[in-house]
Amino acid sequence: MTNVNPEQWSASALYRCIREVAEFADGEGWERPPQLFALVPTADLVAAEPALLDQLDAGEALTPIAQDSLPEDLTGDPMALDEFLATTSWPPAVEGVVLVQEILVLPPAAEQTLDEAIAPLLADRDAADGAARHAAETHPDRRDARLFSGVLRSGTSLSLLHIRPTEDEEDPFGDLELRTTPNLAPNVIQALRQTLDNEPED
Repeated sequence: MTNVNPEQWSASALYRCIREVAEFADGEGWERPPQLFALVPTADLVAAEPALLDQLDAGEALTPIAQDSLPEDLTGDPMALDEFLATTSWPPAVEGVVLVQEILVLPPAAEQTLDEAIAPLLADRDAADGAARHAAETHPDRRDARLFSGVLRSGTSLSLLHIRPTEDEEDPFGDLELRTTPNLAPNVIQALRQTLDNEPED
């Protein structure tokens, strides 16, 4: 096992893992269900499976390992995803986790549309969430995006967003533009932290 102290896992290591996950997801195409990636110390992987050395970047502290795609019915349903994550746990060898999910994003001006749709329903969380999703899905300025959220056992966290480019915006070199904003996806980050705290099943 690696001798690196978990406190040494850095934000740059998490960013590199999310970037690798983003490139993987881009290669898989759009309209995919959510997917989790376990972040494992690269040195541990090489020690356990020396044959992987040619496939891994031994200079990177952590390597993302794709898990099976999450159930299709979790797509677009934050509450169902929260419930799924609440029952997810990881063995001690996993130092972090990244979740990729497709979402809809709206311009700031569209917030009033959402507020108007949700306001009469705030007493019923399910109804309010349904109304918000419907308003987002039918808004003419909606954009598809992928949200990448990652956490490490050390406490480091990061969320990045990739807006699906239009044909006019496609980069001929295939470079991905990952964006972030302050306090992006805090509920997702908290749910992912909980998966690392949950006791692994026997």
